[in-house]
Amino acid sequence: MAKQFDVVVIGAGPGGYIAAIRAAQLGMSVACIDAWSTSDGKPAPGGACTNVGCIPSKALLQSSEYYEQVNEHFEDHGIEVKDVKLKLNKLLGRKDSVVKENNEGILYLLKKNKVTFFHGMGSFVAHVDGGWSIKVAGKKDEDLVSKHVIIATGSSPRELPGLPFDEEQVLSNDGALRIPSVPKKLGVIGAGVIGLELGSVWRRLGSEVTVLEAMPDFLAAVDQQVAKEAQKQLAKQGLDIQTGVKIGEIKATSKSVTVPYTDAKGEEQTLTFDKLIVSIGRVPNVEGLGVDTVGLKRDERGFIVVDDECKTNLPNVWAVGDVVRGPMLAHKAEEEGVAVAERIAGQHGHVNFGTIPWVIYTSPEIAWVGKNEQQLKTEGRAYKAGSFPFMANGRARALGNTTGFVKVLADAKTDEVLGVHIIGPQASELIAEAVTIMEFRGAAEDIARICHAHPTLSESLKEAALAVDKRSLNF
Repeated sequence: MAKQFDVVVIGAGPGGYIAAIRAAQLGMSVACIDAWSTSDGKPAPGGACTNVGCIPSKALLQSSEYYEQVNEHFEDHGIEVKDVKLKLNKLLGRKDSVVKENNEGILYLLKKNKVTFFHGMGSFVAHVDGGWSIKVAGKKDEDLVSKHVIIATGSSPRELPGLPFDEEQVLSNDGALRIPSVPKKLGVIGAGVIGLELGSVWRRLGSEVTVLEAMPDFLAAVDQQVAKEAQKQLAKQGLDIQTGVKIGEIKATSKSVTVPYTDAKGEEQTLTFDKLIVSIGRVPNVEGLGVDTVGLKRDERGFIVVDDECKTNLPNVWAVGDVVRGPMLAHKAEEEGVAVAERIAGQHGHVNFGTIPWVIYTSPEIAWVGKNEQQLKTEGRAYKAGSFPFMANGRARALGNTTGFVKVLADAKTDEVLGVHIIGPQASELIAEAVTIMEFRGAAEDIARICHAHPTLSESLKEAALAVDKRSLNF
């Protein structure tokens, strides 16, 4: 006999498990289905973010940052360290431990909130009395019936045509997180968030890294001033970033990968790498979901079609996160998951795409929210800009990291903050204040009038806001 629920969530990534918990908090009976497994077959909820994305990549970024600090920067602080050795197995093992802790934490949260967890593949069977019939295929098959279904199945890395991932020589983000030895020469196709972060990890650990990007501009979606500073700093560190390239037919063997390409000048080039990371975007996970069985509508790129409230074309079927339109960000999925759970409960869930922050966890970190200068100019909107360099910030000097700046863009008449762009230390943490002020439609003057603790990096945001009115106090 089928088990009955008010809500079934398919997928336990950031959008799925958060939606399940919020729905349970609102008094509904909830089931959450997820197929991710550990190497020994145990449940591993958290989706790509926890298992092969956000969490493990940040663990490796932190470890590799420490390694580089010891080798290159500790001496500046009067600390002399000799005979530094890299124990890559231990470094990768720590990353795995961090992932495991997150998996277990999610299972605990689901149990704490009385969400019934099913380990297996969830798929639609039919529309039945009482809602939707859902099948769980796992060690023990289950039949569920639910009035509402939330699809949160996430996304997978996109392959280059004719070049499948083998996770040995041609790597997705998954394989790039577990290379068993530091490659001498590492190629990265795609200068996006994943490519730059993973390229940075292995460069710090000793690889000679070349990044090949098809777009003519580096980080085209980022504020141009920030992008130029980022490219300069990453190149200074040793990342060879080539933009405007056209990739030819790649040939992979058991020992190397050869990449022919035409560079931005139109000249033919060929590079041979020990490993190649392909990071050219992601595709929605819908295979095995039974979407065709029930007539779930998708767009030409395979994403599930939803309206502004994340409703699909099927009654009481919702979809959130990477599997639908919008930025492929874990925190965007979380916000949509909460909003959908609240809408099901008759509340008014809220997601403001205009205040979703973006972060690239390179060094220096890059973070932004709202419009950049290119967009404001294209829109013809009158604006004011103020910026403040970290080299003039006392805390940044004490940290020994004064790279970058904070930029605030505000409406020329109303002073409303339209965008904030940061490149520098702890940009990922600093951007939260900007998101808050923008969500309340605050002004640059509001930031400028708020007391910030001294000495802190956050003072740079205050100073940039003061600079909008040309009255910065420390620069």
